[in-house]
Amino acid sequence: MTSTPAPARTPAPATPVTTTVTTTATLCRDPAAFAALAPEWDALYARCPGATPFQTHAWLHSWWLSYGVRGRLRLLLVRSGGRLVGVAPLMCVYRPFPVLVPLGGDITDFLDVLVDADRADVALRAMERGLRRAARGALVDLREVRPGGAAERLHNRWQGARRRLDDSVCLELPGVPLEDLLRRMPGTSARRTRGKLRRLARLDLEERDVPQAEVASAVATLLRLHGLQWRGRGLTPEHGRRRFAEHLSRAAVRMVGNGDAVLTEYRVGGEVLATDMTLTSAELSGGYLYGAHPALRAKADITSMLLRHDARLASESGRRVLSMLRGTEPYKRHWRPVEVTNRRLLLARSELAPLLRLYAGLLTVRRRLGRAVREHGPALVALRARLRAHRPRAFRADA
Repeated sequence: MTSTPAPARTPAPATPVTTTVTTTATLCRDPAAFAALAPEWDALYARCPGATPFQTHAWLHSWWLSYGVRGRLRLLLVRSGGRLVGVAPLMCVYRPFPVLVPLGGDITDFLDVLVDADRADVALRAMERGLRRAARGALVDLREVRPGGAAERLHNRWQGARRRLDDSVCLELPGVPLEDLLRRMPGTSARRTRGKLRRLARLDLEERDVPQAEVASAVATLLRLHGLQWRGRGLTPEHGRRRFAEHLSRAAVRMVGNGDAVLTEYRVGGEVLATDMTLTSAELSGGYLYGAHPALRAKADITSMLLRHDARLASESGRRVLSMLRGTEPYKRHWRPVEVTNRRLLLARSELAPLLRLYAGLLTVRRRLGRAVREHGPALVALRARLRAHRPRAFRADA
């Protein structure tokens, strides 16, 4: 009797396995843990193409060491599947009510949060929830956010009270060769600038990028020259303080090593007569601080010298933006830059909406008063001097 083979079984379809990726937002208040975040932070920063050099761990941790206040650190850390995908680097201040503000303070031109471009939606959703928990009875005041920054996206999805104000004005040029920048200028200005560049060429000026091992001593030279160039002309007080020198040296050593900064020396006859610190990111580069000896300033146009260097750096590296950072000084206007206004983004839980409105109103009044003083202050001082000069002698205080 012949046996009939059993029919072959069709394998049952595999049951799909759903893997849940856990995303968490935690608040870090420990300065030691902040220091230990450097490798993870650097890896996250590399995945944030829109971030500026002021969001690097090197800059912000160094700033904290010089300017931080014990007990005030508030780092909101977002992790997805164990990987760091977002950081809101904040600290708590009292004005007189509690306000969470970014690390970096007044010496930092751009402030922002970090959000992994590959996990942006997940990171922002968790950051928004985590920040609402962290804020509790505090307002959140995110200053100097460059347009398009990650903090703008956080602000847009905030589930609570929010306000948007203008902050500092920055000037920007395209990251193109110097000759292209000269074509943007009126003919007379361009010819004058080319004349300044020819005089620079006759100085036999040597440019040298400082290696990491020499950065600390080069920063000391930069600050010494910076003090000389501003002697008797109103040096920014903070630039002369020890804490600033320590911060800049510490940050520059790491940033040069990581490729986030370039320190350049300008020598004549082997002597360093100028030093410039340029910060770089994936999208932009910008000169942060320089120092030039008065002897060099008497022979050369320093602005043309620095723009020549910075334009070459930006164009050769493919960076889209050559930023002149904050401020609208006349020497910057000479190059016909584009104005870009930073944002000030205010956030609060819904129950704090009245306090946020009051805070925003006070900031607006303060900003308008500051603008009025800048615009009309010199004229008012001059008017006062004229009135005093024409006052009858019998009524003069020194009569």
